[in-house]
Amino acid sequence: MNIMTEAKNLTTSSKAGGGKVRMTPSEAFIETLVAHKVKDVFGIVGSAYMDALDLFPGGGIRLYSVAHEQNAAHMADGYGRVTNRPTVCIAQNGPGVTNFVTAVAAAYWAHTPMVVVTPESGSLTAGHGGFQETEQMPIFSKITKWQVHVNSPLRMAELMHRAFTIALHERGPVQVNIPRDYFYGEGEYEILPPLVIERAAGGSNALDRAAKMLAEAKFPVILSGGGVVMSDGIDEVKALAEHLTAPVVNSYLHNDSFPASHPLACGPLGYQGSKAAMRIISRADVVLALGTRLGPFGTLPQHGIDYWPKDAKIIQIDADHRTLGLVKKVSLAIQGDARLAAAELLKRLKARGARKPEKARLVEVQREKEAWIAELANWHSPNKKGQIGPRRALAQLAKALPRNAMVSTDIGNVCSVANSYLRFEQPLSFLAAMSWGNCGYAYPTALGAKVARPDRPAIAYVGDGAWGMSLAEVMTAVKEKIPAVAVVFNNGQWGAEKKNQIDYFDNRFVGTNLANPDFSEVARVMGAEGYRVEHDDEVSDALKAALKSGKPSVVEIMLTQELGEPFRRDAFRKPRRLLPKYRRYSAKEYR
Repeated sequence: MNIMTEAKNLTTSSKAGGGKVRMTPSEAFIETLVAHKVKDVFGIVGSAYMDALDLFPGGGIRLYSVAHEQNAAHMADGYGRVTNRPTVCIAQNGPGVTNFVTAVAAAYWAHTPMVVVTPESGSLTAGHGGFQETEQMPIFSKITKWQVHVNSPLRMAELMHRAFTIALHERGPVQVNIPRDYFYGEGEYEILPPLVIERAAGGSNALDRAAKMLAEAKFPVILSGGGVVMSDGIDEVKALAEHLTAPVVNSYLHNDSFPASHPLACGPLGYQGSKAAMRIISRADVVLALGTRLGPFGTLPQHGIDYWPKDAKIIQIDADHRTLGLVKKVSLAIQGDARLAAAELLKRLKARGARKPEKARLVEVQREKEAWIAELANWHSPNKKGQIGPRRALAQLAKALPRNAMVSTDIGNVCSVANSYLRFEQPLSFLAAMSWGNCGYAYPTALGAKVARPDRPAIAYVGDGAWGMSLAEVMTAVKEKIPAVAVVFNNGQWGAEKKNQIDYFDNRFVGTNLANPDFSEVARVMGAEGYRVEHDDEVSDALKAALKSGKPSVVEIMLTQELGEPFRRDAFRKPRRLLPKYRRYSAKEYR
């Protein structure tokens, strides 16, 4: 029995929370997606879930079909990060599902609410080693917030609903593993509406203590993290900062967690961050770390500055209690929503009486910012014939970015240096691979962001090495009419690793030189717009033209081979070689 044989009838047979209705498991699957307001799903068509796929159009759901499943999960990641809503990806069992792993790990470290649907081989042949069969639960066990194997078709709606609830409220990917034969049959299902779970600001006594510490601080600094963006707490953090005249620094790769033009904004910490932010936080006697786990990569010394304040009192507030005090020793830990906590702290501080703005502190913040801006503007990054110094290119791109742009950055040397130049005025604007740091992240993530927010420009910064992993998705952008822009930095090298070979291995280059085609021409052949840029005065015009075209576009910027500082100097040692001269031994010498 199929009560939804016509597209127009789909979703009319049951309303969320309206009691049990007889339907097929595929229909229960689709009805649950609809109840959770899912309109877009990312993946590749597969026979394992085709019965449910057939119902997508009737449910008002569009499948964005990609070239590679990893990029489907990256697209879902970008979609979820700019909407703050659960997002969905799906693939064929076995190799399709295993291709998700890298991108799901990226979403895990970005705290993206993602439902990862993993159809698996049939239940009656499980363990036989059949076609496209593997154990699909263990491989996601460390990169998901929750996993569930649908152990009966009759639990399809229940467990899918639970997956959406946990993905949103624990902020991360969840996996729903479904035997392919469980999409068939029929039964009684109740379709539930989204479960709203109210968050809290934190314990009252702890907030009282935090307010007292901030009120008595001589130089308080606010560290605004991703949790501020996720909780929609920018306005509350601004009000708190203004009341305290507290400078605000962004946590690593969360440059959109406080408006860059605000007088108290100092810029991001971490790799290739702002020297102004580092110098300011080094002076703090109290640090309010809001919505951040204080990850190690975002607090390491940078630019020769060991900036993390050794003697400051640290107040850490995060919705996930497991992150509290994990990386940095803290004086006070509060489990709470960043927005609500900021509002409660301000209420408590105002109850202590009015405060006058600390004008001297404002002057100091402005002085540090101006010094850093001047240093960036004068950073030596010379051009060569037909090639642009990377910092010159990044500076020109930053000037041309629309105020409401969404920017995703890949991992790699030039993309990481971009952290010094990217400034945002609104949240949900900056998408980076975070501490997972995988190549091939930026472009599909920008595509997903553009699908979610077609009203905003979406721009991906990608190195030429990483571009090789994601350029096939230009076909997806053309086919699906997604007008995102890829800015490809072509310097003919895997720059981050080459820098290590320069610094530690006496310029012995193994595997780091690239021989690239004309990527702009490749883009045009694939049906997109392509722009090749060889002079820094062409950078802004090319980006503006790509955005104005309203089409999928690739802006290829030809760069010199200048490289920024490596990621982690502490991760290397001077090479030690025990043999007087490295040589290749014959098999005979090992007998």
